[in-house]
Amino acid sequence: MTRGRDYLIFGAAILTAATFVGPVRAGGDAAKGQKLAETHCSRCHVVGDFNKFGGIGSTPSFNLIAGMKDGMERFSTFFERRPHPAFVTVPGVERWTKLAPYAIPFEVTAETITDLLAFVEKLKPKNVEGVRVVGPQGRRTGNTGK
Repeated sequence: MTRGRDYLIFGAAILTAATFVGPVRAGGDAAKGQKLAETHCSRCHVVGDFNKFGGIGSTPSFNLIAGMKDGMERFSTFFERRPHPAFVTVPGVERWTKLAPYAIPFEVTAETITDLLAFVEKLKPKNVEGVRVVGPQGRRTGNTGK
C-alpha cells in the first residue's frame, strides 16, 4: 500500500468510529488523552489550563481548535496534518516525509486518538466566530468591532 492510502485508511477508521459508534469521546479515556496532550502536544499548543502561557504563539490552542466547525475532525486526523508527520507515527504506516523529526517522535493508534478526542470533548471550546484573522488576500476578516 502507498503511504497516503495507509493514512487514509487509518483516518477513515477513526471517522467511521465517530459516525457509527456515536461520539468517539464516549469510548475514549479522557485522562489518557489529557496525558498524551500534556506530554506531547503542549510543546507547541496551549492545552486547556495545563500551560496557559505556553505553546508557540502562532500555533492554535486546543480550545480554539475545539471551537472550529471542523475542530473534532482536525483532532482526529492531526497526525497527517503538517507539521505532525515529521514526528508522529502510526503503526504499520510508513512515514510520508523524509524530514528529520524536530520534536521527540511519538506514535498514535486509533485508541490513543479516541482518548485524545475524549479529553478534547471536556475542554471549553473558544468561540471563534468573532476572532479576527488574516484571510487569504491579506485582509482582516471576522468581527470588525463596530
